Amino acid sequence: MKITDAQRRHRLVAQHFAPASTTEAVVSSLLALHATDPATVYLSVLARARSLGLADIRDAMYERRSLVRLMAMRRTMFVVAHEDVPMIHAAASLGVARTMRARLVKQVSTLPTEPVIDNVESWLAATEKETEAALRAMGTATGAELSAAVPGLKTAYLPTTDKVYDVKRYVTSEVLVMMAAEGRLVRVEPRGAWTSRRHAWAPIDHWWPDGIALLDETEARADLARRWLEVFGPATLDDLQWWTGWNKTQTRGAVSGLDTVAVELTEGDGIMLPGTTFDKPAGTSVMLLPALDPTPMGWKHRTWYLGEHKAPLFDTFGNIGPTIWSDGRIVGGWAVTGSGEVATELLEDVGSTVSKAVAAEAERFTTLLDGTAVVPSFPTPLEKKLRGKR
Repeated sequence: MKITDAQRRHRLVAQHFAPASTTEAVVSSLLALHATDPATVYLSVLARARSLGLADIRDAMYERRSLVRLMAMRRTMFVVAHEDVPMIHAAASLGVARTMRARLVKQVSTLPTEPVIDNVESWLAATEKETEAALRAMGTATGAELSAAVPGLKTAYLPTTDKVYDVKRYVTSEVLVMMAAEGRLVRVEPRGAWTSRRHAWAPIDHWWPDGIALLDETEARADLARRWLEVFGPATLDDLQWWTGWNKTQTRGAVSGLDTVAVELTEGDGIMLPGTTFDKPAGTSVMLLPALDPTPMGWKHRTWYLGEHKAPLFDTFGNIGPTIWSDGRIVGGWAVTGSGEVATELLEDVGSTVSKAVAAEAERFTTLLDGTAVVPSFPTPLEKKLRGKR
């Protein structure tokens, strides 16, 4: 069965850009929100749920606790539905945690440290135990607050070369992120504004009194593959492997037991779930999506919606910046200036109707930001250009 790029774009609009009235509904339509930049979560929701404000999104994450921030696929930060955490924890986070633990033990064993660690396993076990005890006593704490209370978290790697990037660095973040990936800590509301990166932590029973339910990892990967195909299918196995961070064996195993339909895509062989529809949405669909939004970061192969616009919209590490979409295609980019104003640039002729809709969306976002300057972690060429204009 041949599926055209136009059909995939129709499905993208229907699935990813469907109007939503709650933060939870947006997350459900996308499976997971990218959360490397805290602002991305808010802006991804505001793009799709136009009746919501910043406070509505905060309430979903930190008052209702229906959404959770965790490290999962590709060792990347996501916000996912509370009920999906056990599946994603087993399918992705635990594998990431094993890799992180092995890397931490190897580094502490082989690199010079301050203080010197004689027995890595004993040091790490004691540090983890003391961290959990300190966090339980504090309730919530930042990494800095925990490192002040737990001596082991202030262990530092010492430089081994004269390179400018080879500097003294502490293990604090590595240990805390690893423990969270193992399901022993949970990220809670950062300190400061909604754009803040000052992460705070709480004991896992802050949200799960009995801990995160442990699922079979093989079954969890199959469940995650099915859910991903519901949101991102039809797609190639390469797309699924890239998005999850699994190896080829895990990827093939995850889909082997699923009921799928083989399809032919522009990129090659693909699969989709039975009943996948491609109805053309009515009207014009214009979206301003933030940097690292889950839609443009959903596939490895992107030409069918990106076209020839990669150079201005991606940084050198493969991170996408803010994008302008029309009818399931990327047609431009945008940036937030220092004064909180949204500046846009179209990369192709889209006609007056779409241009006016883009301008209206830029004005809406400018109003919502209310002077907040959103500075991404990974600025792109077009974003730098637009920020420099104002």
